[in-house]
Amino acid sequence: MSLIPEDRSALKKIRETAQLLGFNLNGAPVRRTSSRFCLGVEHGDYNGTELFGVGTDRFIWLAYKKRPDKKFRLFSCNFSQEGVVEFESGRIPPPRSPEVADKWARFPFGVDFILRRSGKVINYGLEGIIFSNIPGGGMSRSASLTLNLILSLLEVNQITIDDPFQIVALAQAVENDYIGSPCGQLDQIMILFARPEAGVHFNPRQKKINYIPLGRGGEKLRLVVLDTGTERPGLEKSTYRLRRCECEEFVARLKKDGYPINFLGDIKEKKLYQEIISRYQTQLPHLCQRLKYIYEAQQRFSVMLEAWRLGDIQKVGQIFRQDGLGLRDDYQISGPELETMCDLARSVPGVLGERMLGGGDKGAAGALVLEDSVAELKRAVDTGYPRSHPRYAQRYAIHVCRVVAGVQVLSEKI
Repeated sequence: MSLIPEDRSALKKIRETAQLLGFNLNGAPVRRTSSRFCLGVEHGDYNGTELFGVGTDRFIWLAYKKRPDKKFRLFSCNFSQEGVVEFESGRIPPPRSPEVADKWARFPFGVDFILRRSGKVINYGLEGIIFSNIPGGGMSRSASLTLNLILSLLEVNQITIDDPFQIVALAQAVENDYIGSPCGQLDQIMILFARPEAGVHFNPRQKKINYIPLGRGGEKLRLVVLDTGTERPGLEKSTYRLRRCECEEFVARLKKDGYPINFLGDIKEKKLYQEIISRYQTQLPHLCQRLKYIYEAQQRFSVMLEAWRLGDIQKVGQIFRQDGLGLRDDYQISGPELETMCDLARSVPGVLGERMLGGGDKGAAGALVLEDSVAELKRAVDTGYPRSHPRYAQRYAIHVCRVVAGVQVLSEKI
C-alpha cells in the first residue's frame, strides 16, 4: 500500500517517541485502523436495525513487536501524561475497576482479559507505541483502538480467528464486560469490514455484509466531520447508556404485553407501529419518542441505500438531515455544541445534510457536502462556532474525509 502524508507523520512521531522512551521497535510493523462515518441507522445496532457506513481516513497507528515474555509495555502519544503502561498478561485490575476508569490503559487491560476469558492462550505480550488523529468523540476512536490491539496481540501469539464476526464480538466484549461501556457492534463492524470506495451494509438478521459503491454522480460528495473540540468521557457515563436502557425497558414491556419482538427495530409495519404508539403514548411518552426515531429512520433506510447505489447524493443528504432531526428531537441524544455545528452547516448552500455522529452529547457532527461548498462551510464554522462556544475556539476542527479500508498494515516498518 502507498503511504499517505498522515502515515509518514505518524511514523515520524512514533520513531521519535520510541527513541526518547527507549522502546526497541526497530523493524516493527505498523497496523493502521480507521475511524468510521455512520450513514444509518445511528443508534440502530442495539435496536436491531440494519446499518450502513464507511471507513474514514482518521486513524490509529500501532507500531508493535512481540515480547519474549508475557509482559506488555505500551505508550500512547495522545495520552503522554499517563506515561508508559506496563503489565503482565493476567495481572491486571478486575473489570470496571475505578482505578482505571479514566485511563486509556483500560483498553489493553480489557483486550488481555477478554482474549484470555475466551480461551486464547497469551504466551507473548506486546511492546508498542500508539498515535491517533481521530477526534475524541463521534468517529469511534475506542473501537478502532480495541480492534487494533486485538489484531496485533492475536498476530504475535499466532492465533487465527477465521470468522471476522468473532473479532467484532471480542472487541464489543472488551468495552461491555471489562470497561463497562454499553456499546453495540456498529463501530466495530464499520471499521473491521470497511473498504475503499464502498459503503458497508450490515443486515443483522442474516449476519451478512454487503458492499455498496457510491453510484455515478456521487463524485462531488464530500464527507466532512465537524469536531466540536469537546470530549465525551465514555459511553458508560453518557446519555447513550440511558437511551439504551430505555429501549430495552420498552422492549421488555412490549414483550410482557404480548408483542413478539426482541428489539425496537422489529417494529417495521405501519399498523403495528401506530397500534403501539396509540396504546402507550399517554403512559410512556418518552419511550414512544425513542421508538418514533427508530421506526422513521428504518423507513428511510432502504431509500437511502438505493439513493447511495444510484449516486443520488441529494436524497442521501436529505435523509441524513432527517435522521439528525430525529436524533435531536425524538431520541434526544445530541448536545449544544453538536447542534451549533449542525445549524452552521445547515445555513450553507451545498451542504446536503448534517447531524451528530456517534454516541451523542459531545464529540463530532457530520455533514454531506458538495465539493464546491466545502470552503464556504469552513468559513461559516470558523466564523460562527468560536463565537457561540469560545471555550472551544482553539480546539474545534474540520476534517474532510476520504473513504478508506478499515484495517491495514503499512508497507513501511519502524
